[in-house]
Amino acid sequence: MSYDPPRTAGRLLLTPEDKEAPARADRLRRLGLGERTEPVLDAYADGLAEVTGAPYAMVNFIDENRQFFAGLHLPAASLFVKGDGTSPQVGRTLPRDHGFCPHVVVRRKALVLEDVCDYPRFAGNPVVDEFGIRSYLGAPLIDATGMVLGTVCVVDVEPRPWGRPGLETIKASAADLVARLERRAADGLPLP
Repeated sequence: MSYDPPRTAGRLLLTPEDKEAPARADRLRRLGLGERTEPVLDAYADGLAEVTGAPYAMVNFIDENRQFFAGLHLPAASLFVKGDGTSPQVGRTLPRDHGFCPHVVVRRKALVLEDVCDYPRFAGNPVVDEFGIRSYLGAPLIDATGMVLGTVCVVDVEPRPWGRPGLETIKASAADLVARLERRAADGLPLP
């Protein structure tokens, strides 16, 4: 898969400019998303991890400054040990310039990175050194208004051949979750 990164005045942008971030943050607030954990989204992430066989899975909502994992699946024990012998603590938030989901949101399409180190643009991302992320598979959550709310994604600390089946799975998962979120908004009910 090829991805040509955007440039500004000849300079490579490591995190893409996101002009929709203020509108997205407003939409997320109106939908009641992105500010608190959602047990049903944790369960959704658990299911996504199970179906893909990935150790980490997230439902991620992104605003102007940060990413919030409203749904999160973690392995029982950390799979990555830093050079100093410590394991990173994975939390519910990341700065907007960490990880690969901001690229998915701006591109508005799925991203498959079987080995992030194969792509200079992505190999230098802070999550590679801080959390040991080596592979990524994510798809945007695009609602009926055309707004990208965030992503569903899975990651691994080892290179991983996601292939077409992985891409189809993550895209179908994103479409399914958007449908659930829209039913929730239309009915004024909790997440199904």
